[in-house]
Amino acid sequence: MTTADVASRRTVAPRPFGRALAHTGVLTRRNLLANVRLRDVLLLSAIQPIIFMVMFLYVFGGAIETALPPAAGGSYVNWLIPGILAQFAVFGASTTAYGLHNDRISGVIDRFRSLPMARSAVLAGRTLADLTRSGVILLLQLGVGILLGFRWQTGSLAVLAGISLALAFGYACSWVMATLGLAVRNTEAIQAAVYSVVFPFTLVSSVFLPTQTMPGWLQAFAEHQPITVVANALRGLMLGPEALPPGSSVAGQALLAIAWTAAIVAVFVPLAVRAYRRSVS
Repeated sequence: MTTADVASRRTVAPRPFGRALAHTGVLTRRNLLANVRLRDVLLLSAIQPIIFMVMFLYVFGGAIETALPPAAGGSYVNWLIPGILAQFAVFGASTTAYGLHNDRISGVIDRFRSLPMARSAVLAGRTLADLTRSGVILLLQLGVGILLGFRWQTGSLAVLAGISLALAFGYACSWVMATLGLAVRNTEAIQAAVYSVVFPFTLVSSVFLPTQTMPGWLQAFAEHQPITVVANALRGLMLGPEALPPGSSVAGQALLAIAWTAAIVAVFVPLAVRAYRRSVS
């Protein structure tokens, strides 16, 4: 090989950032194809949030509707759907934990680590694939909600902003789940670890009912935790300021939700990377 050939190869060699992007794209595609091939898992993960929606709407809606604030539209379905979208942002992120755990125990991650590829691509590819999957299911939920009677009271741009906010929050939660999926060694413990995080935060929130109905000691936590903030921001963007707690503004709730999203990413991305580096089969 001549000196000119070596120089030519150096000039066309991809830069580290471009190399990482290319590898992330490959692994995102790989994870999306895996989701498509596991049709039963994809179907069940799409049906589960719809079951939650229908159950709370028709089983508890009549009782809860009397406790609602004067939200725009005045019906429980309008209150519920934005909250369900915030809830699914967390539930949808749980697939990141299961996917990374399965890749670790099956030796796939060890195989990736032995290849000349960007280390960041494994985690980024998994979280981006799960974000894409969550986007499809979230739109399906919104469509079912419209069939059940949900009607937004604001403009289309505000609704799109709400959907984008829910997806961004779900992506942040994927990094929480990535940390759990790599840190928890036992397969049986993964589900317990995920639901120990998901259920307390989603149930003790404003997803299904106003926090004003809770005891005072619990209300203080429920009003300020991230899922409540995101649910309130979605209601403000989709229903208008009438759906928000007294003294709140749509812009204020949206900015607070963005701040929570950024904080979760800032904390859990380094933790997930550290757990990935320490992971072994």
